Amino acid sequence: EAVVVGWLPGQGTHKDLGSLILAVNEDGALRHAGQVGSGLDARVRRELLAALRPMEREDAPLPRTPRLPQARWVEPTIVVNVEFTEWTSDDLLRQPVFRGVAIDRDPSQVVREVAIPASRVIASPRSGTRRRTSDERRTARGRGEPAVVEHASAQELAALDAMERDGHWHVAGHEVRVTNLDKPLFPAEDGHPQLTKRDLIRYYVSIGPTLVPYLAGRGLTLNRFPDGIGRKGFWQKDLPGHTPDWVARWDYAGHEGPKTYVVVDRVATLAWLAQEAAIELHPWTSRTDAPHQPTYALIDVDPGPSTTWEEVLALTRLYRAALQHLGVTGLPKVTGKRGIQVWIPIRDGYTFDDTRGWVERLSRAVGQMVPELVSWEWTRRDRKGRARLDFTQNAVNKTLVAPYSARPAPGAPVSVPIRWEELEDPALRPDRWTIRTVLDRVGEVGDLFAPALRLEQELPPL
Repeated sequence: EAVVVGWLPGQGTHKDLGSLILAVNEDGALRHAGQVGSGLDARVRRELLAALRPMEREDAPLPRTPRLPQARWVEPTIVVNVEFTEWTSDDLLRQPVFRGVAIDRDPSQVVREVAIPASRVIASPRSGTRRRTSDERRTARGRGEPAVVEHASAQELAALDAMERDGHWHVAGHEVRVTNLDKPLFPAEDGHPQLTKRDLIRYYVSIGPTLVPYLAGRGLTLNRFPDGIGRKGFWQKDLPGHTPDWVARWDYAGHEGPKTYVVVDRVATLAWLAQEAAIELHPWTSRTDAPHQPTYALIDVDPGPSTTWEEVLALTRLYRAALQHLGVTGLPKVTGKRGIQVWIPIRDGYTFDDTRGWVERLSRAVGQMVPELVSWEWTRRDRKGRARLDFTQNAVNKTLVAPYSARPAPGAPVSVPIRWEELEDPALRPDRWTIRTVLDRVGEVGDLFAPALRLEQELPPL
């Protein structure tokens, strides 16, 4: 439970309610507990806004006012229910999702709630095998165990900024050897400033608490650019021999032969990967404990050379309409390059054949609406510049760029989750946010991909 003390306007064409400002009682006063925007559909936003506007006031009903320049403060009379993963070190809700209004609840009685861990293991009386509780599955979905999501402290970030070219950096409980910190990875180009390895490391450890849950418990394929993006990079699956002992890893013997993948289960691992100039992070669609069982169905709107941004948006809107018709929650994100992807969290039990077949049928229905924009040919040459609705990414060991991963392009654009209504925002671009701006975006709207960590959906027949 949390008390609503204000709200923030949304973005794009929906400039009504974007997120609720929340608080809890502590030592006889309300204390800021963060914002929630996930879970607020159009109807709920309208209803909440109608209730909140008559309660508006000039000042915040908080002894310490957070820095939220666009905040509209209200009388603290409405209590809401939210789901969240944990409390941050700043005593804010991490990845909150709105679950409804608590009727007839006294706001003065709403205090910080602390989770009581569920039983970790239930033993099967028949086989003695281990299985998770349903609560544990929801906690672990998409993240694996354990996900040690420590923060890089302000002092540690200041130490990184003050370091010379090389050194040993203590961050989030581990020591990382860093070298060539001022080596340019992203050139000054097209109006973008030059960015260095130090900038990349700082970004990844700063976004780390939000990013790690989407990487933990999954093998990771890396796109590395040791000499910067001006020279050809390379894809890497096997860990190098100099990997620190504390970095988690996973051995998998697939059709390519045995490989040892890095597993990101803590912020310090992101610091080490950025030191290795691993700009792009591509996690598996499945977890290490069930590599042949997907946790998402993946939609990839892959533009061709002749595909315009408006055409990418048109195709994505058709997917939005189809998913709304089916009652399926899809989570869209811009790729940071030219396209848009939609990740659909699913329940345990599906195979990759299931997800590939389902996404193919959905995609062919979308393609029938605008056949002039889409090609089903395999090679780029045969597509004649048209877009591909790529359902083949639904396969074991196929990966798509992670949410909040940087991309190897000038300015260091980032793959960023969006709201569906932002498809109508004229300012939206696939590379709109960079490593220099995405933290402000997450601070404003929260983690819009958070439902991917807890939703368990059926894929309805098509």
